[in-house]
Amino acid sequence: MATRKKQKTKAKGRAKSAAKKPAAKKKTAAKKSASNGLPRPSSKPWGKAGKALDGIRVLDFTHVQSGPTCTQLLGYMGADVIKIERPGVGDITRGQLRDVKGADSLYFTMLNGNKRSITIDSKHRKGKQIIERLIRHCDVLVENFAPGALDRMGFTWERIHKLNPRMVVASVKGFGPGPYEDCKVYENVAQCAGGAASTTGFRDGPPLVTGAQIGDSGTGLHLAFGIMCALYQRLRTGRGQKVLAAMQDGVLNLARVKLRDQQRLAHGPLIEYSQYGEGVPFGKAVPRAGNDSGGGQPGWILKCKGWESDPDAYIYFITQAPVWEAICDLIGKPEWKTDPDYAKPAARLPRLRHIFATIEQWTMTKTKFEVMEICNAIDIPVGPILSMKEIAEEPSLRKTGTVVEVDHPTRGKYLTVGNPVKMSDSPTDVTRSPLLGEHTDEVLKKELGYSAKEIAEIKASGAVTPPEKPAKAEAA
Repeated sequence: MATRKKQKTKAKGRAKSAAKKPAAKKKTAAKKSASNGLPRPSSKPWGKAGKALDGIRVLDFTHVQSGPTCTQLLGYMGADVIKIERPGVGDITRGQLRDVKGADSLYFTMLNGNKRSITIDSKHRKGKQIIERLIRHCDVLVENFAPGALDRMGFTWERIHKLNPRMVVASVKGFGPGPYEDCKVYENVAQCAGGAASTTGFRDGPPLVTGAQIGDSGTGLHLAFGIMCALYQRLRTGRGQKVLAAMQDGVLNLARVKLRDQQRLAHGPLIEYSQYGEGVPFGKAVPRAGNDSGGGQPGWILKCKGWESDPDAYIYFITQAPVWEAICDLIGKPEWKTDPDYAKPAARLPRLRHIFATIEQWTMTKTKFEVMEICNAIDIPVGPILSMKEIAEEPSLRKTGTVVEVDHPTRGKYLTVGNPVKMSDSPTDVTRSPLLGEHTDEVLKKELGYSAKEIAEIKASGAVTPPEKPAKAEAA
């Protein structure tokens, strides 16, 4: 009997164990689903779960354009960007190209929205102590000083890494390691050194720089990408790293199709360049190509209605092969569809100048917007030359947040470029640029934990305030 009871007890235990197993499996599966280290999908509505970089603190040592472009983008994405500026002076662009007396220039305001400003004298003993505390407090340090400047301040990579092993230190420099690494570089220097200028302009004219700031703002974009990669890797390694974006490298990356063409040139002429069709021989390097398309499809800028008085009444027109017959019908040349001199792309190459001149006779009868409307309806790729005035007044760009009107306490309302990257679950709020040192007290108290007494002592020491001007001697 006792044996039977034991057997029944064991059987019941096995049954209970078996009954529990499915639940245990579910529990294990649930654990596995979260084992990638990511939280479960948010149940909050889209756009209400915070911003992409909420919780990330950026120590912004940047000035002028390349660095501020980067840190403003991080600010747009939700990072808390604390901009360090010299007491009484600030970022040099606050006063450059000033259009409103006594107010920060547009040069500054359009590159420093979504940031807080704190003034610190980095040479002052207490100033250095504040910077050290900020380094321990932040996730990213971004700088675009001249080579070696941060080291001379006493904040070498080794020192920063010792203070905060998790910090990402990101730098913009003109050139990467090599013979020119100590050279100062500005926008147009970068465009020239990165290969863009040599390939821009008309072949019978000098090299040209572009109005797009591919050296400064372009490198800032590259640096922001590098910072995000470093932060993502930190999730796995637990440590920060150095990130370098050289302006020469950034420009070359944006001009990579010309490096492509340089290699193709070794195997014969570049047939999509108009000079090939005109019988002009190629040299040893990629030439300036005027308004030729860089994508292999012939294209050119053509006059539109009103071009005589409007310098922007032009449109870019591409004679893409799949829509060639539609182009022929549109411009009143249906015979070109079967003419052996025009029917095939190879046959058209020597005649591109005549072809575009003929198309231009049609575009000159329409406004650039009429040409765009007509051509897009039949899949002919065209692009109107939009002036900055037209862009500033375009309602669709205001609606998407690409162009944003911001109110500033000293200069009033101004337009700025909003976040160029739109995310469905991380909305962007564009806020005005800070006044010089506007958030010094706030950062010292709320972020770094200084007491009111300590803040008063710091101010009295001159670590965060401009030096007093000597009193003028009274006339005898």
